[in-house]
Amino acid sequence: MPITSRKILVTGGGGFLGKAIVEKLLQRGDEVWSFSRGSYVDLERLNVKQIQGDLGDKQAITDACRGKDMIFHVAAKAGFWGPYQEYYHANVIGTENVISACLDQKVPYLVHCSSANVLNHGKGGSLEGVDESVPYPDSFLTPYQETKALAEKKVIAASDSQLKALILRPHHIWGPGDKHFIPRILEWADKIRMVGNGKNLSDNIYIDNAAEAHLQAGDALQANHDLSGRVYFISQGDPVYLWDMINSLLETGNKPPITKSISRRAAYAMGAVLEFIYKVFDIKSEPRMTRFLANELSTAQWFDISAARNDLGFDPKIDMEEGLEKLKKWLEENRYATD
Repeated sequence: MPITSRKILVTGGGGFLGKAIVEKLLQRGDEVWSFSRGSYVDLERLNVKQIQGDLGDKQAITDACRGKDMIFHVAAKAGFWGPYQEYYHANVIGTENVISACLDQKVPYLVHCSSANVLNHGKGGSLEGVDESVPYPDSFLTPYQETKALAEKKVIAASDSQLKALILRPHHIWGPGDKHFIPRILEWADKIRMVGNGKNLSDNIYIDNAAEAHLQAGDALQANHDLSGRVYFISQGDPVYLWDMINSLLETGNKPPITKSISRRAAYAMGAVLEFIYKVFDIKSEPRMTRFLANELSTAQWFDISAARNDLGFDPKIDMEEGLEKLKKWLEENRYATD
């Protein structure tokens, strides 16, 4: 726990992970601001000070950082389809602006939220129990991956005596409050096909555990400046078969399990064709299948989190069974679950 209450800015504080971080910071007495493009009713109810602006606006983020003791940089353009420049603007330029604002306003600490997907290798190779020493791939299948990797490099390069910063790499965050990924799975339940043989282990992390990891990272960085410039994977610490996980999520919404499948090779070929068509005809929506998605759904993707355990004191408190119970209750309360 921090010695004293701090003044903290959370970029993307109205989003799924950002809001969870904000709530935990408030619970322990920190004074919290959120920087987002929009205004959020949930944050108003929490009496969070909301600052509206774009990460690409250097002056806006500089003003937002004034007087703060720590920044949690969570805002990003997510997803795996769209114009490269949009991802670069939000994820690279946005991160550059956050770093510049910290230096300009003498904010001493920065916790940057990245993604384990920066290591998803384009050729579909599995990542099994790897740690943070694994290098970035030579090429990326999506602008999200590439720009998040570039943002990581910016944060690492900026970590010095003036700014203490570290990076967290969560993978497959899920839980109550997710208004995109889980509702989308429930909506598409009858159209989803298992990709591959269903035996690919994958990491995931429950939302409260992910948020707590960020607070622990901030505290650890404040207590030990030698952690500055480091990168950490965070997850439940217990990889599961991805398709068992997806079926568990479907069950929370009273949906039947997936029984039909498609080979990874066929899904990858389909993704390549759809990407070509969408680009040629400038279709703005996201294809149902892409090469990245075919790889992500069919290959092992799990990581060694011993560094986060040792350096940050990270220990995921909520296991999958409890998380699924909480998710089911939230879905029922918000009428996502149907018979």
